[in-house]
Amino acid sequence: MTIYTLLDSPLGKLALTSDGGHLTGIHFPRRDGRPAVERAWQRDDAAPVLARARTQLAEYFDGRRTRFDLPLRPAGTAFQQSVWRALLKVPFGRTSTYGALAAEIGRPTAARAVGAAVGANPLAVVVPCHRIIGADGTLTGYAGGLPRKTKLLALEGTRGVGHGR
Repeated sequence: MTIYTLLDSPLGKLALTSDGGHLTGIHFPRRDGRPAVERAWQRDDAAPVLARARTQLAEYFDGRRTRFDLPLRPAGTAFQQSVWRALLKVPFGRTSTYGALAAEIGRPTAARAVGAAVGANPLAVVVPCHRIIGADGTLTGYAGGLPRKTKLLALEGTRGVGHGR
């Protein structure tokens, strides 16, 4: 069963989902601005993992948090999981490229497949897919839309391309 809570954020009302022990999704609002909530989900604002996620995301949006400490369980293929783990290594305030991520996971010729996996990331913001830009330094697609990606990068005061660790 999927449980959820809602969070007002600078990106709109986010729906946070959980399997009861792990954060499984962060969903941007629908085009009409309403929260992206499925009928089968059950709201539980008191669920510990969702309460922690709400707190940590609020701290992030307030500029008081640069890293998340949450139990995550995104659903995806082994390849997607490897890309999402690599995303977690891109530090706050930095960006990387699809090619660099491909090299990071040992698949240097798979930049397009990496791009697809980045786009399928169910844990936007916490698994920082917004930090991935084009090889030429331009902003590229973002599941939440380029205006949200721009807001997130501005919030982080992004300093440029490079993993830095």
